[in-house]
Amino acid sequence: MKNMVAPKKDSIMQVEESTYGTTNNNEKVIQFILRNKDGIAVTIITYGGIITKIMAPGSEGRMENVVLGFDNLEQYEKENPFFGALVGRYGNRIAKGKFSLEGVDYTLAKNNGENSLHGGLKGFDKVVWQVEEVKETESFVSLKLSYLSKDMEEGFPGNLKTTVTYTLNKDNSLDVLYEATTDKTTIVNLTQHSYFNLSGNFSQLILDHKVEIDADKFVPVDSTLIPIGNLASVEDSPFDFRKMRFIGDAINADNEQINLGVGYDHCWVLNSQEKGYRSVARAYHAESGRIMEVLTDQPGMQLYTGNFLDGTLPMPGGGTYAKRSGLCFETQHYPDSPNQPQFPSTTLKPDEKYITKTTFKFSTK
Repeated sequence: MKNMVAPKKDSIMQVEESTYGTTNNNEKVIQFILRNKDGIAVTIITYGGIITKIMAPGSEGRMENVVLGFDNLEQYEKENPFFGALVGRYGNRIAKGKFSLEGVDYTLAKNNGENSLHGGLKGFDKVVWQVEEVKETESFVSLKLSYLSKDMEEGFPGNLKTTVTYTLNKDNSLDVLYEATTDKTTIVNLTQHSYFNLSGNFSQLILDHKVEIDADKFVPVDSTLIPIGNLASVEDSPFDFRKMRFIGDAINADNEQINLGVGYDHCWVLNSQEKGYRSVARAYHAESGRIMEVLTDQPGMQLYTGNFLDGTLPMPGGGTYAKRSGLCFETQHYPDSPNQPQFPSTTLKPDEKYITKTTFKFSTK
């Protein structure tokens, strides 16, 4: 297939394009690979805007994939735990699949027990996105995707025009820029659901990853993982990642919140929200030397440690994904915000523009 942007022979940044497959609905899915001079390569498909692979160097220069995924479209179309996907309209859970907006009650699909999760039965992760623009420059390469979510799709009001731009920069950072507009007041909470394993070996669990999160509080939940309404201090708890420590240190602690999430599946209340875009978290894997820094302008971040992976999903090259073989850093607003007026608002009005940016930056030591 012809490149939308022909790679320049002297360019240090390149985009490759190819056909990935055809969906069950006979929609063509395209694959793009964004490459930079250090060899980092981010592979994205137009189905779900999914990041299927991120090749990143270790401290000894070995290039390995650091995100969980599949090697074919058929597997992504089956039920799966949102590997690498763009999540919308509403990332995370909405209690009982219901919310009210401007005096109108709305009902969503329940796809997580009694709750609505990650946009419903057919969220943004299960649609084919349109390619808006591909750019190649000396300092970055980017892919801009768009999707029009129609009024009342999955129960959400308003025609929501969404664009997501993935940009790989020469400093080994991957920017994810989300933009959206609506013609009717609605709710929006978009995020990226990649599962990271910086070891590059998905047979290894992520318990040996050290993580740091700049957050003094987190959002406690009930037995259905819906916020109970208050914000709790991380002090003297398994949720204190203000200093870098191993994921495995307290993931099995005898703690009510840990038990409810079967590990970490909670939203951290990020510090310095008034600053907007800032560094909020880091992950480090000593054996490979890989470091990933997370920057965002969002108020919260869901840390999910793959607690519900159960050994049934196939890894490319053989084997299956075990419990806790990946961890997610989902930058977002707090869960169930439409039903929790004390939380920052996720409402978007027709005269407003939703715009938010998250960055995953790779390095070694």
